Amino acid sequence: MLEKKATDVLILQVAPLTSVADYLVIGSADSDRQASAIADHIDGTLSRSGSKPLSIEGTRSSQWVLMDFGDVIVHIFRQDVREHYALERLWSDAKRIAIPGEPRVTKSTATPRPVKRKKVPAKTKA
Repeated sequence: MLEKKATDVLILQVAPLTSVADYLVIGSADSDRQASAIADHIDGTLSRSGSKPLSIEGTRSSQWVLMDFGDVIVHIFRQDVREHYALERLWSDAKRIAIPGEPRVTKSTATPRPVKRKKVPAKTKA
């Protein structure tokens, strides 16, 4: 991901919390085209090493590309879409795994992203 300039890359160990996967890898892209390029790079690199994805979803719009490698699920988001879904918050109990060569991020130093909520009009009496 980092080779294609993905930002805010995060690895979460979710194995103790779910049986769906052992790790989630989450990264952001500045555009749909960059998200697609990151997904292609990951697919090509891992396929050459013998790890083919079980499935890849979201490549048409590339706002959120999901790549399922069995024990590892990769999420590549356009930045605004990542902020909307806030997977880091949903998996806040997961252990964060350090990425070699990247500054260490801990739960206490990580900056949570604001959640955009729709305003619900107050009920009025008729």
